[in-house]
Amino acid sequence: MNRHYYISDDLNDLEQLESELEAGGIATEQIHVLSERDAEVEQHQLHEVPSILKQDVVHSGQIGSLIGIALAAVVLLLAWLNDWGNTAAGWIPFIFLAAVLLGFSIWEGSLFGLQQPNSAFRHFADRLHEGKHLFFVDVSQAQEPILAQAIAHHPQLQLAGMGQASPGWAVALHHKLHQLRKLM
Repeated sequence: MNRHYYISDDLNDLEQLESELEAGGIATEQIHVLSERDAEVEQHQLHEVPSILKQDVVHSGQIGSLIGIALAAVVLLLAWLNDWGNTAAGWIPFIFLAAVLLGFSIWEGSLFGLQQPNSAFRHFADRLHEGKHLFFVDVSQAQEPILAQAIAHHPQLQLAGMGQASPGWAVALHHKLHQLRKLM
């Protein structure tokens, strides 16, 4: 899926655009608005970015997991090279230490990410500070004409870029979580 980013300062226009996209067959879960004025976005009933995704938790957690895997591999490699696994305790303490290092690294990376803005949105920070809103849509190749047709009716939108959207499994998971939240 491709992600299209647009900048706007008119929430009424974004609300109309979201309605047009949904009427054209693009699911609500594919449409997002990122803004520093969350209350106004909520008043317009736009699909805002969940607060956890505004932070860099996932990306930093992934970096933490890579560090944890490296640390775990070093522990297991040292135990193997020094023949420490042939003691009365065997490999259990080293496997446990490797698992603890991996878990701690993921946890620490995620905590660090809570303090950072999402890396995917960093280059839009100045525009958001100016009071603008970031509108982005994840579309499949088949949905590109629907998006192009809807965007043509909103000339005040500024194209801010394109990128790779979340993988399909992540979009589906987000959709399920959104449905559960509605039920609660």
